[in-house]
Amino acid sequence: MFSYDWIALFITLLGTMFLIGELLVNMRGFFALIGFGFITVYFSSYLATDMFIVMMLVYFLGIVLVVIDGKLINDGTLATIGGVTMIIAVGFSAPNWVAGMYSVIGVILGGAASLLFLKVFKRRQMWTKMTLNNQLSSEMGYNSMKETYQFLKGKIGKARTDMRPVGTIQIEGEDYSAVSNGQWISRNDKIEVVSVDGTRILVKKIEDN
Repeated sequence: MFSYDWIALFITLLGTMFLIGELLVNMRGFFALIGFGFITVYFSSYLATDMFIVMMLVYFLGIVLVVIDGKLINDGTLATIGGVTMIIAVGFSAPNWVAGMYSVIGVILGGAASLLFLKVFKRRQMWTKMTLNNQLSSEMGYNSMKETYQFLKGKIGKARTDMRPVGTIQIEGEDYSAVSNGQWISRNDKIEVVSVDGTRILVKKIEDN
């Protein structure tokens, strides 16, 4: 067991940062190995062998859900559930509420800190759909097949599906694929087209007064 409860914060922060970092960028398993080492130290310090195995499985179930979201779903739902699962695993493994609080904070900060790897290393391809970073814009030299989409700018419509952030909108009876500017827009919410870049339609939610 750690001499001081606050040490749990740094162990879970580093473990989560490197494990999530391995999912975000391709480090050929190097980050995964480091992260696995820190998380193993955390659980083995607090738990007996049987519960150690259980909580490790619960923690890595959260990681698996994040991977499934990145490869298949791409709407953030499973990734959120996975994050909560990881938090539950470290929180319930702690011997007291103080250590549990530090551990939970460590997981949250570790997940956020892992995003810094995206600024240094090459992003994994499985996240490009969710983040829409591989769009073919006119500024990059690509010509749109739907130049008429430009007329949609400033138009008012509604969301046909939930947008998290990608979904379908309806304007003047026609359906279009669109993306919100980081917002989660619910079905039937009123929206406005903010900009159009080729076939990429960016919308925002219109709040009812």
